[in-house]
Amino acid sequence: MTTEGTTLDRRTIARELTMQALCQLDVQGDEAESVLRLFFNENTDDPMVLQLAEKWTHGTWEKVRACDDLITDAAVRWKLSRMSHVDRAILRMSTYQLRYCEDIPPKVVINEGIEIAKKYSTEQSPRFVNGVLDAVLKHLKQAAVETTPKEEPDPCEK
Repeated sequence: MTTEGTTLDRRTIARELTMQALCQLDVQGDEAESVLRLFFNENTDDPMVLQLAEKWTHGTWEKVRACDDLITDAAVRWKLSRMSHVDRAILRMSTYQLRYCEDIPPKVVINEGIEIAKKYSTEQSPRFVNGVLDAVLKHLKQAAVETTPKEEPDPCEK
């Protein structure tokens, strides 16, 4: 895996490494954390890619329950346990980024999730990932609207 190219390419590589690391964590649990640094170092020598992959992997794994809850609410008629490890990892990473990484535009998160699904998963996965992530984003937007405090009426308008 090369790390030459634009910042976008580097972020894409970091997302792919994050997805792979999340698959390892999903299968092996917390025991896999001890080998993640080695895994990342074997796959990139780019400090930016390494930093992002570690940040997104650890962030997603720390918030995996919250991400799983959002995915479960959004994936109508799909149990998390029935999803492939790859699709589950893509959805967890993307949900984490939608929820906790305000510096990344939601459209970018969803598009990257779809592209990773095209590259690493089944023919049906890109549509599935797109549908679930769209629903997650709608849930997050609705929750933001519901928790935004209503403005007090301007006392000068009376």
